[in-house]
Amino acid sequence: MGGAFSAGIYGIGTDICDIRRIAATLGRRGDRFAERVLGPRELQVWRARRARVEARGLSYLATRFSVKEAFSKAIGLGLHHPMQWRSCETLNDPSGQPRIHLHGDLAEWFAQRRLQAHVTLTDETDYAVSFVVVERIPD
Repeated sequence: MGGAFSAGIYGIGTDICDIRRIAATLGRRGDRFAERVLGPRELQVWRARRARVEARGLSYLATRFSVKEAFSKAIGLGLHHPMQWRSCETLNDPSGQPRIHLHGDLAEWFAQRRLQAHVTLTDETDYAVSFVVVERIPD
């Protein structure tokens, strides 16, 4: 994947998530599932969206789950330390563009490697899809 600090693509990741599976898991585990997967700011958005329209909350949870999976693939760690569910949040800019925000050990790991992430996501009735590109920041 390139030299020690060469610019370019570090990794890519994609994920497709069946929203019905997320709904079933949420039904079995309740809010604990969302609290385990979502970061603190994502949790606030999820609760607000779900309070307005249940389906919007479910789609939000599924897209964020999907991004975390795609991001973990793009950085090559899977769900191993320092990659943890709650350490990786996807929040929307005022324009609506999604951006990945990292916390704790994961943020440090990412910064040490001089990486930046680009994300796109979408959802339909039954599926949420995400695509993440991680690149090295040029010197």
